[in-house]
Amino acid sequence: MLLRAIIETAIDGIITIDEKGIVESLNPAAARIFGYAPEEVIGQNISMLMPEPYRSQHDQYIINYLTTGEAKIIGIGREVPGLKKDGSLFPFILGISEVKLPSKRIFTGIVHDVSALKRTEAAWQETEYLINSIINTAVDGIITINEQGNIEMFNPAASRLFGYLPLEVIGKNVSMLMPEPDRSLHDSYVDNYQKSGEGKIIGVGREVTAMRKDGSTFPIILGVSEVILPDRTIYTGLIHDISDQKMAEEKLRRYAAELERSNSELQDFAYVSSHDLQEPLRKIQSFGDRVLTKEYDKLSDDGKDYVNRMLNAASRMQNLINDLLSFSRLTTKAKPFMQVDLNAVLKGVLSDLEISIEKSGAKIIAENLPEIEAEPTQMRQLFQNLISNAIKFRKENEAPVIKIYT
Repeated sequence: MLLRAIIETAIDGIITIDEKGIVESLNPAAARIFGYAPEEVIGQNISMLMPEPYRSQHDQYIINYLTTGEAKIIGIGREVPGLKKDGSLFPFILGISEVKLPSKRIFTGIVHDVSALKRTEAAWQETEYLINSIINTAVDGIITINEQGNIEMFNPAASRLFGYLPLEVIGKNVSMLMPEPDRSLHDSYVDNYQKSGEGKIIGVGREVTAMRKDGSTFPIILGVSEVILPDRTIYTGLIHDISDQKMAEEKLRRYAAELERSNSELQDFAYVSSHDLQEPLRKIQSFGDRVLTKEYDKLSDDGKDYVNRMLNAASRMQNLINDLLSFSRLTTKAKPFMQVDLNAVLKGVLSDLEISIEKSGAKIIAENLPEIEAEPTQMRQLFQNLISNAIKFRKENEAPVIKIYT
């Protein structure tokens, strides 16, 4: 009774067959595993629980064993596929023993379903494949070392960065990838960390210098992490090459220096211009003021108009020189916008360009222009450039017609 209770409650399937392969008993666990009721299997050939080619070959296995006594699976556990009632296959470990009774002999099979184990193994294999794929296709270098500082893993990106094949570095101290003084000091860094637990770089990314196989050095961002395994500790280094970033920073630094030089030259030019131009301008203004105060009444109406225009043009030139000086100073803040009457600006520009307009025979057609928020000097310069260019680049022997409208 005890033995029967053990068989009936066993987790693994237990099946007995006779010398012809006919099932004589099937415990509940075997019934659950294969999906059959016991009465569906008992009295049937055991090969019904096997897929091809095992099903067709099974009876011959038994005959060969009974004839020669040579066992291929009896007394040996091995993994084989099983066939469920629904036609699905599953892996199990089969252990077969021979029982010799007074009148006959039977064979007992222990069926241990390993489907869950196989799924777990497949999941682990998939995870391992995924991790390996990530490591092998990573853009950044990945290196692992042991507690002695010897390299255990060197991914393809690390090979490209340092110029070494994995077999040239695995098993060697990682300090070979460092220039002095880091090369000589590296082992003491690892030793101090293992003794004190105080990490200078572990868990913290920082910029360091690395050395290639050809002896050249390059800047990297190095992040080191500690991985504690059941039997040992390893360290993983993630290496990001920042050579391009450093080159970009150097190029930007050179551009900044060039801009500073250009600004300095512009300031020098503005100083010279304002100094050298203002002196003759002051003489023009001074003599113009004398004519205005002492000789004005003696002038004809045209002469009076010419003097007034000259003084107005000199005043505008003085403003332009002052604006040039202010604009060239790096520390000078941009002027705030203000309400600008474009009609007044245009009138002043046309007055300045009066002689060019007369010589070219240009016809200026201007609509009423609005008031806008702008910087007055810039708007005057804009109109002056546009109109003077229109006059300058006209068709030969043809008077230009210049329209100004919104």
